[in-house]
Amino acid sequence: MMTAEGAAKDRGGGSDAPLPYMARISEYYQALGYGEPYRWACFDDVPFAPLGKRLRDARIGVVTTAARYDPAKGEQGPGAAYNGDAKFFEVYSEPTEPEPDLRISHIAYDRDHTRAEDQGSWFPLRALRALVSSGEVGSVAPRFHGLPTDRSQRRTAEVYAADIVARCREDGADGVVLVANCPVCHQSVTMAARALEAEGIATVVMGCARDIVEHVGAPRLAFSDFPLGNAAGPPDDFGGQVGTLRMALMLLATAREARVTWASPQVWAGAADWKKDYSNAALLSAEEIAARRRAFDAGKRKAADS
Repeated sequence: MMTAEGAAKDRGGGSDAPLPYMARISEYYQALGYGEPYRWACFDDVPFAPLGKRLRDARIGVVTTAARYDPAKGEQGPGAAYNGDAKFFEVYSEPTEPEPDLRISHIAYDRDHTRAEDQGSWFPLRALRALVSSGEVGSVAPRFHGLPTDRSQRRTAEVYAADIVARCREDGADGVVLVANCPVCHQSVTMAARALEAEGIATVVMGCARDIVEHVGAPRLAFSDFPLGNAAGPPDDFGGQVGTLRMALMLLATAREARVTWASPQVWAGAADWKKDYSNAALLSAEEIAARRRAFDAGKRKAADS
């Protein structure tokens, strides 16, 4: 039976506040010489669809921003540098059985404090199967769906999100869990969640960049205060991953209004200063800033040519 253990409706505050990603990223890219900061999507109205049946009877789908592993596209393994060749530019769908091999090679997940070795920390399929086995969830949708990470808000809304809606409808999903990795991923999955809710499909975003998701306007957010790349729970801790998903699904089932955030009580087990380190231009020398600018420009050229 689904319980409320470990879940609490979070109203912000506290001495260890979430990292302000939008401000930090703006400062970082301005330090690299990129001019005007990116304008994140922001909506006043937030569509909301209640889960239409009990969770133990519901079919749950998963949307991810992770890419299918393709050995022809260069290094994509744990700790790999950003790989523009591994990006994908169309929604894809794969069966949920057997477990797929997915990788995250996004430009801005936290490579300093997490190595992306445990797929369960960003893709909650194994945890979802465990909750189905325990009788807490009805079933897993027959497919999961890959959502491209795209700075274009128009393309995300008009092409990718619309495609996600159509595919989740085909799967007969009653509810959908959307998992983000990099900062722009958090915007993308929130926009897809909004599109699903507008069509009557309940959603919950699992993310680590709280300010981005709440700025865009998500119906429900299950927030983990972990380095980016761990929105589905702590790495190498299956119990923690099941607990993270359980919290997200309880929020999916019980929320009665839009813009509800629940914060996981789990604490990051790694270095305590990860928030200070993430994309902090104040900690970089002029030489390091120049080198990062060159690397970023090279990555953009690769992505544009792919």
